Amino acid sequence: MTPGIRPLIAGNWKMNGTLAGAQRLAEALRGAAKSVTPELLVCPPFLHLQPTAAVLLGSPIALGGQDCHHAAAGAHTGDIAAAMLRDAGASHVILGHSERRSDHAETSAMVLRKCEAALAAGLVPVVCVGETEAERDAGQAEAVVARQL
Repeated sequence: MTPGIRPLIAGNWKMNGTLAGAQRLAEALRGAAKSVTPELLVCPPFLHLQPTAAVLLGSPIALGGQDCHHAAAGAHTGDIAAAMLRDAGASHVILGHSERRSDHAETSAMVLRKCEAALAAGLVPVVCVGETEAERDAGQAEAVVARQL
């Protein structure tokens, strides 16, 4: 393994599940986590962060947000600040996910600003990079990932 690189198993729950389902899943993961050595991370929908944090309290499983805004506060309807994620119990945040890049036209420059906001709030950014299927089929995968980095 490359020095300085820590293995991470992350579960991005995306826009799925109910609160009751999230709590059941967190309880099941908590029970199973004792036998896993890599760092474990779950990223439930924003609404489920605090209840999931309560279930995972004292377990080796870290909690993360699925995105954050680059601004610390302000009129950004529907967005969430990195400090809000931290307040809800998150230690990590996913940034630059392919769905955010495609659905919300997020650029690498935007991801960088979000990464800076996450670090300022004390969160560990989990930065996603990758090509689309069309870019891969066109043989552009390495160039796309290099540009995103």
